[in-house]
Amino acid sequence: MAEPDQELSSPGAGQRLGAPETLGISTLDPTHKPPAMPSGRHVTIRVRMLDDTEELFDISQKASGKVLFDLVCSHMNLTEGDYFGLEFQNQQKMMVWLDHIKPIIKQLKRPKHTILQFSVKFFPPDHAQLLEELTRYLFALQIKQDLSCGRLTCNDTSAALIVSHIIQSEIGDFEESHCRSHLLNNNYIPDQMPLIDKIMESHSKHLGQSPAESDYHLLEVARKLEMYGIRLHPAKDREGTKLSLAVAHTGVLVFQGHTRINAFNWSKIRKLSFKRKRFLIKLRPDLNSSYQDTLEFLMASRDCCKVFWKICVEYHAFFRLFEEPKPKPKPVLFTRGSSFRFSGRTQKQVIDYVRESEFKKIPFDSPHLSISSGHPLGMVNGQRSLELCSHSPDGRQPSPLTSPLLNDACSVRTDDEDERFPTDRAYFIAKELLTTERTYVKDLEVVTVSFQSAVGQDEATPDSLKNTVLSTFEPLHKFHAGFLREVEQRLALWEGRSNAHIKGDYQRIGDVMLKNLQALKPLTANLHRQSDILLELEKAFKASRRLENLCRDFELQKVCYVPLNVFILRPLHRLVHYKQILERLCKHYPATHVDFRDCRAALADVSEVVDQLQGSLMKMENFQKLLELKKDLLGIDNLVVPGREFIRLGCLSKLSGKGLQQRMFFLFNDVILYTSRGMTPTNQFKVHGQLPLRGMTIRESEEEWGVPHAFTLLGQGQSVVVAASSLTEMEKWMGDIKMGIEIAKTSNGPSSELLTSNLTDNKCPEDSLAEAESEDDMAASHTSLEKPTHHRGNTMVHVCWHRNTSVSMVDFSIAVENQLSGNLLRKFKNSNGWQKLWVVFTNFSLFFYKSHQDDYPLASLPLLGYSVTVPSDNENIHKDYVFKLHFKSHVYYFRSESEYAFERYGRHIDFFFSISVVLNHPD
Repeated sequence: MAEPDQELSSPGAGQRLGAPETLGISTLDPTHKPPAMPSGRHVTIRVRMLDDTEELFDISQKASGKVLFDLVCSHMNLTEGDYFGLEFQNQQKMMVWLDHIKPIIKQLKRPKHTILQFSVKFFPPDHAQLLEELTRYLFALQIKQDLSCGRLTCNDTSAALIVSHIIQSEIGDFEESHCRSHLLNNNYIPDQMPLIDKIMESHSKHLGQSPAESDYHLLEVARKLEMYGIRLHPAKDREGTKLSLAVAHTGVLVFQGHTRINAFNWSKIRKLSFKRKRFLIKLRPDLNSSYQDTLEFLMASRDCCKVFWKICVEYHAFFRLFEEPKPKPKPVLFTRGSSFRFSGRTQKQVIDYVRESEFKKIPFDSPHLSISSGHPLGMVNGQRSLELCSHSPDGRQPSPLTSPLLNDACSVRTDDEDERFPTDRAYFIAKELLTTERTYVKDLEVVTVSFQSAVGQDEATPDSLKNTVLSTFEPLHKFHAGFLREVEQRLALWEGRSNAHIKGDYQRIGDVMLKNLQALKPLTANLHRQSDILLELEKAFKASRRLENLCRDFELQKVCYVPLNVFILRPLHRLVHYKQILERLCKHYPATHVDFRDCRAALADVSEVVDQLQGSLMKMENFQKLLELKKDLLGIDNLVVPGREFIRLGCLSKLSGKGLQQRMFFLFNDVILYTSRGMTPTNQFKVHGQLPLRGMTIRESEEEWGVPHAFTLLGQGQSVVVAASSLTEMEKWMGDIKMGIEIAKTSNGPSSELLTSNLTDNKCPEDSLAEAESEDDMAASHTSLEKPTHHRGNTMVHVCWHRNTSVSMVDFSIAVENQLSGNLLRKFKNSNGWQKLWVVFTNFSLFFYKSHQDDYPLASLPLLGYSVTVPSDNENIHKDYVFKLHFKSHVYYFRSESEYAFERYGRHIDFFFSISVVLNHPD
């Protein structure tokens, strides 16, 4: 019987890169967790990790290979696990990959006596496509193994350079006697002794290089080697010449010894198949080629052919298809050939998923000790990610913004739990005051308690800064804690839940607000000191690197869910919130209402204070934004100078000799910066060029370049062509740039010549920066860092990068003035029942808590790029006041307690993110 023919490009096998967006997995989706275990007898499986440690996994024999593989990935907290696989020696003594679809019992005949090896399965062409540090670390371990066993062959110079990066990661900076002793006791390449001096010379040049940077450089060297990621499969051609076949991301390769003599690109291959011991490659017709239509290679056995054919099928699907191939229908009577197919996410799906969820991922700390000392891969950030042989997390509290999942265990489940509230709209406005005041008091405690505990007690913190923070925030915290208690008591009486026997008209809130806003007036001086604190902090950072690192470490703590400077400005924003609440009450009440007079008087009081602070508030928000951008940008000095104003940041594609490349642009009132996202541990964006606005002109260029939504920036002997992701984005950018050009014409703004430290002139020709314009130039970026420091990787800059969108200063200002808190019921697309969560909407994100008493959020959902609509009838959401958030395939339903809350959340989200779909409440 003829063996199967596998058509790699068949239409039913998925879609190629560039097809419409496809399914992804949400980091908040309850299905994204260790897989369910089938019933039946369990067996213990032994898996050898890439650092040579062994782990045991208890698993049902009926479970599929994917269940075991997912357990291994969960054990390591590995998101980009699709690049890896589990391999083992089968009964024919051949190394094969564990099939994800088949049950384990059908693959491992003696599971107790089989050791599976966790290895890299798919080697991408560029290590910059590996987005997580843990993934690059595992790839570096694979390269180390391949080099040691002789599979990765290379010349002496490359071998010495790779080993030097390995030992830099393992033992740190070069010290001659230590380095020599380490090389004498550890063998990294088969014939190492003659190369020891060369390795040491290379090692001495890596001073200050972190383990993550070492991994990155190691992969940079390795990926250029001809044998990188190559596994040879012995074969012969028709003349009997001994050859080897291999598969790579580009297609099928032919080797003679360790020299590549031929390559067949996927685009040239029409079909791959095998018949008994013959491996067949059918090529597409090419009049200019001397090759015959079908190439034939003879392998040792039918099993050898099938093993290689399977690997080719998987490589083709992973790198060439856009989504996982669909299973073929089972034949009714007879089966012909193998039904094997690729199972799992394609590389495109992996990259899209990680980019969407990266800012929620638990960070990985590369081990600083020698890998040979047995650093267990199961240890992440010093704690085991999953208990050995367990299917559930070990109870470690997740990082506030890097929580990988928010599942059913995180909150109270409610199915038909409809609470009853007063029906007056004024009650719901008052309840918004209550819920947002609870969040505000918690935010004050971040400064008065958490910040003081983490930073305020350190000797590096100047006394003047300590005194300013204490004298400003402690009186405010004391006042608002008392105000919150009064509001809580009033709402309890309004709802009739307590002291119902007490007589009086308690269905109002104006009297409470008027009394407390008048009591707040003596503290107005404290509100004027917010700018002093920002200036004191910046001054202290310049004087003490230790204090700056302390504050950055504090910002990575769970409780600091937004940047520290945002907490410092909260008191000013809170006054604006009071004004908005009172305006809504005054608009709602008739003039004859008992609460109208108090609300109007309270509104007059708060409006007076807000008007006094409005000018300084705008300046402080701009100052705060410049300080935040300074942390995100690498390669500039003097960003924060008098006169400079931030206008917009976001993604544009820059046209160069390499085509369109994603770049992050920053528009100020005097200059435009363009950057690329770095791969350093600091997560910063590296500045590649600056374009002064003075003398600049701008024009649409879509027809000129044939690129949708393109426009050209012309100025001072240089031009840059960029393209936006949509017509709306192009209009926003062009409008703001034109406004900036007009401002630059008439103002004496800061000099952009002093802006950058690593760029010698403002021209950044693409040709001269061909290497630096890659995803990251580690060598160049390292020169501007004394020592890599921790950095928030979830700022709006990173969100804009991943969502390919932009945000303006106007958007930021509106966002901080409009914040919401309260209970929402949440439901996933395919989940049953609703979960009650405390939700804080701020900083363009939803932050999720179990209750309002929690000190830090469980997870966050950045909303840039999301659409907000109401569910359609066919979605079977039979509840009132439900709005739906969706981005690509991510769908969440949120149910509010009232029509008022439904409108507030819906209109806020809809307004902030320029959504084209208008939210309408149900009829």
